[in-house]
Amino acid sequence: MKIKPLGDRVLIKLEEVEEKTAGGIFIPQTAQEKTQTGTVVAVGDDETINVKAGQKVMYDKYAGTTVSSDNEDHLLIRYADILAVIE
Repeated sequence: MKIKPLGDRVLIKLEEVEEKTAGGIFIPQTAQEKTQTGTVVAVGDDETINVKAGQKVMYDKYAGTTVSSDNEDHLLIRYADILAVIE
């Protein structure tokens, strides 16, 4: 399924959280902190959006709606919820 954001929305592929620390300790899903970075997959048609597909971004912690496409988790957020581009 292909998802195309509308307006000022951006589709972000979530980064997978590591389940094991550097010391080899496994962290359960309930104790893991929600990731706040991801890769832009698609952008809406609003002319004010300054990010492009393929860029890694940092976004607001409680922003957006989680959607699944092709067994991968994505986040659909407003452009205003993007805090920074990671280079």
